Amino acid sequence: MAQTTLLEGSNLRKTYRLGRHTDVAALRGVDIRIAKGEMVAIMGPSGSGKSTLMHILGLLHAPDLNHGPRPELRFDGRDMVAIGDADRTRTRARRMGFVFQDFNLVPTLTARENVMLACDYAGVRGSVARTAADEALALVGLADRGDHRPVELSGGEQQRVAIARALVNRPSLILADEPTGNLDSHAGAEVMALLHELNAAGRTIVLITHDADVAVAADRQIHLRDGRVVA
Repeated sequence: MAQTTLLEGSNLRKTYRLGRHTDVAALRGVDIRIAKGEMVAIMGPSGSGKSTLMHILGLLHAPDLNHGPRPELRFDGRDMVAIGDADRTRTRARRMGFVFQDFNLVPTLTARENVMLACDYAGVRGSVARTAADEALALVGLADRGDHRPVELSGGEQQRVAIARALVNRPSLILADEPTGNLDSHAGAEVMALLHELNAAGRTIVLITHDADVAVAADRQIHLRDGRVVA
């Protein structure tokens, strides 16, 4: 049976201006398709464009509209290039979850409060947000750590808080940029096992990684080099 497409892009380009006479073409026309329920690894060396691609797929950046065919980016069938900034922000907050290498937790907030930030961005507050945060923390095995601040948690626990934050709004898509990059091998394996559990439960996951041991666990690998898909 054919898989249903969740995310599809074509002619995705991105050039950054570093100075008056210096441009860097991070993406040079990428075509990509992610099916619902897939776990896909996007791989490539430093400078290959993989993080830029994640930022575009996650609606953090918009693809360039000039110097080539019109780019297309569809999320669950909806055109993401044509919509306005407010719609993009709303879609990102409510239907996507993000996990980063550096955890990006607010040090003065507890684990629960960090997870509740994602609820706030999606317009969910109060007791509903607190309950959702506690459920997300329980899902990642941290039901008893909600009142702890990041400094009181191990690296692996901090990353699990970040995953709980990504999950709390029950997104259709989770984008994880080097999720094991700052972890030792044991904690990294625990995080990957958790991501696999989430994928087995039906979550669509896109991993950005340069680590072959992480990528091999995905259903499929997409390799980038110099801003283009090469395999």
